[in-house]
Amino acid sequence: MPVATPEQYADMLDRAKAGGFAYPAINVSSSQTINSVLQGLTEAGSDGIIQVTTGGADYFAGQTVKARATGALAFARYATEVAKNYPITVALHTDHCPKEALPNFVMPLIEASEEEVRAGRNPIFQSHMWDGSAVPLDENIEIAKDLLPRMKNINAILEVEIGVVGGEEDGVKHEGSNEALYTTVADVTKAVEALGLGEHGRYISALTFGNVHGVYKPGNVKLRPELLGEIQEGIAAKFGTGPKPLDLVFHGGSGSTEAEIALAVANGVVKMNIDTDTQYAFTRSIAGYMFSNYEGVLKLDGEVGNKKQYDPRAWGKVAETAMAARVVEATQQLGSAGQSLGA
Repeated sequence: MPVATPEQYADMLDRAKAGGFAYPAINVSSSQTINSVLQGLTEAGSDGIIQVTTGGADYFAGQTVKARATGALAFARYATEVAKNYPITVALHTDHCPKEALPNFVMPLIEASEEEVRAGRNPIFQSHMWDGSAVPLDENIEIAKDLLPRMKNINAILEVEIGVVGGEEDGVKHEGSNEALYTTVADVTKAVEALGLGEHGRYISALTFGNVHGVYKPGNVKLRPELLGEIQEGIAAKFGTGPKPLDLVFHGGSGSTEAEIALAVANGVVKMNIDTDTQYAFTRSIAGYMFSNYEGVLKLDGEVGNKKQYDPRAWGKVAETAMAARVVEATQQLGSAGQSLGA
């Protein structure tokens, strides 16, 4: 199916919220990893979100070029074309754009979508993330407030981060007090007062409840997904809305328990970012392949090796299938498996 229209993407998020499930949002950095996501979502019968960071976009453009807007557009065009061959629906998203990257990442992409919309077509990306977690909260909200009308005009969704996710995500690193890793009702109230609750443009919120990017041994990260429910209740009471007024995003979820994921989803998470685990699944399978076939992939003792084994397509298929399996696992954890309208 084609990449989601803005209306289809909005419906995807609404169905997730109403149905008590969330979509995996998988970071990619190559055509192979795009194909892996599409394969996994199809095998699971799940719709989903494919996303690219600044570093991923740099890599798409060519490792020696560092032209991230070009790389992001190349990612979107490739994904848009190949997604037509799969029976599920995907949305395209840009992940973690800090302040210094706005001029050469998200802003050129918004401008490119504005041109598309003026020509009567859909935006290139269905959503963009503004990551203001490294700047003071007031500045974070002010930039989000400036971005939101432009996003609304292209019928796209803005993702904001209110709080700080620890660890490092593709060069975006946060170090601070443990208290900063837990968003407060007061923080979110200030954001809602500035951004509204959809009337000025739709946005989704990455609130933090102890999240840390990367992978850690059990017990090293203290997640409090119940905090999301407390914030939802506080905002509902403050602004007189129905239950769970916010559409939430789960960042830094690698290594989370099924119970933690389930509680986060029950409290309004509709999108969960996945990067570390799928990277590992992809690369671990290649390592296993190479160790198992080293005589074929290396020209030992003057021999010629086995072209069928060192052909990049041979180990590439293994890697894509391994990553696809991890995507399937994510859809099962999040409850989106079998929920695709096209499945």
